[in-house]
Amino acid sequence: MRSLLRWSLTDVVNAARGYSTWRGPITLLKFTHRFGNLLTDLPGMPKRTLCLSAEELSGHLPGRGDLADYSAAPVLAAEMATLAAARFPDAELAFYFTTRNPADWIESAYWQHVKSSSLTLDFGAFCKKFPDAADLDGIVDQIAQSVPCPVHRCRLDDVANSYLGPAGPLLELCGVPPELISQVSPAPPLNVRYPDDVLLQLLTANRDISDRGIRNTAKKAILEAAKEKSK
Repeated sequence: MRSLLRWSLTDVVNAARGYSTWRGPITLLKFTHRFGNLLTDLPGMPKRTLCLSAEELSGHLPGRGDLADYSAAPVLAAEMATLAAARFPDAELAFYFTTRNPADWIESAYWQHVKSSSLTLDFGAFCKKFPDAADLDGIVDQIAQSVPCPVHRCRLDDVANSYLGPAGPLLELCGVPPELISQVSPAPPLNVRYPDDVLLQLLTANRDISDRGIRNTAKKAILEAAKEKSK
């Protein structure tokens, strides 16, 4: 099995994000070109499973600017399926998506935007502006209709307390033997939510500091202080 993760897919991911923002033929062509080049540059792997994994292959996180949802994902998935089938005509293709309880997801997305952007909306206003953003299962349903191969899904809530989390079902899907899966060490949690007081400090910085550079410096200091406090 060979895995290509986010840091190996930078050009492709950037093109996927660009298409999700602009939705034009040029941005879609850029994504198609870059994904095609990625596949072309891969060596033949007749007896290996190839796993490409990056959340942003579905586009930007909804809530960025006016991006309302993941509706770019079915188009991007269809392009990937077409190109992969052409490059590896004898391969068995499949998509695997992790979803989440809508209420938990929208809250997580909101605070992620507060942390990483200049968002100033309160949570209620954010939910009102992006009412369909959290319908992840609806998007996966659309993807299943747009690609000619199986589409699998796993809700994070269902596997959060399992040994490998959502990676467990993925490894099984990739044909990794159970005895090897049992030897895999779980990765530490990433993007763990900060305490509410820290998140509110970040929101206050977004609202009170207009200069981008000064604001980013202030937010970095807030996060560093929170990390020190948690040690």
